[in-house]
Amino acid sequence: MYILLALIAACALGVALHFLMPRRDLRGITVTPAVATAAAAAIYTIMQWAGIGEGNVWLWVASIGGGLLLAGLATAGISAQRAHHDRVQKQALGI
Repeated sequence: MYILLALIAACALGVALHFLMPRRDLRGITVTPAVATAAAAAIYTIMQWAGIGEGNVWLWVASIGGGLLLAGLATAGISAQRAHHDRVQKQALGI
């Protein structure tokens, strides 16, 4: 049940990260929180299987922090790819 706390924190911080990162208009609002939540769930689960308990602070730091780091990288990549694609399309259409 403690995993829900990590997932809720990762999702809420993912929403904040979405608004802190540039080019918000090039992606949906759910992209960053979804990636943060999925990554936090995977990291939390893997660390639990490795034998790290809920009382260990590194479980929380790694799952929430790692989820936000991966979400930030994915969001930056998606935004850059979308900006590049839009630029190419505008050139192709002569806009």
